[in-house]
Amino acid sequence: MTPKERLRKRLTTARAFTERLFEDFHSPEEWTQQVCDQTNHALWIAGHLALTDNFFLTQIAPDQAEPRDEYQTLFGVGSQPVADPAHYPAVADVLEYLRDRRALLLAVFDALDEEAMSTPTPDGSPDFLNDIGAVFETAVWHEGMHTGQLSVVRRSLGHEPVNAPQPQA
Repeated sequence: MTPKERLRKRLTTARAFTERLFEDFHSPEEWTQQVCDQTNHALWIAGHLALTDNFFLTQIAPDQAEPRDEYQTLFGVGSQPVADPAHYPAVADVLEYLRDRRALLLAVFDALDEEAMSTPTPDGSPDFLNDIGAVFETAVWHEGMHTGQLSVVRRSLGHEPVNAPQPQA
């Protein structure tokens, strides 16, 4: 398995696990359940992951990015999740954006060759995104961090633990 193939497997496995956890949220109240005040809920996590994938697209394929100002306000860095479902767009709309952004990010990834992974990101990119490969590595790390939060919210609703899918060789 090449490093690029390994990285793609991590991207898809991380998202598959997140999607599996999302399956257990049904009502708007469950989607906005907070373990305690100011913690991230499932809907905020979905919107935030979608925005992050869109941000990653701005770094590697800016013509493919689809900014959404309302989402930036609701789900962007520094936003504060609230437990009121009426404060947010419909869950289906957020999930559609989430899935669209990841599908496009993976399509861009697939179009790159191994050499392109070492291409520097544009001037002004955050220091931790020094090259194209780092963008995708960060996507995996970032997803894992928020999936851990999602798992805690899910458990607070009474669901049993879910084992993470194992990457296949």
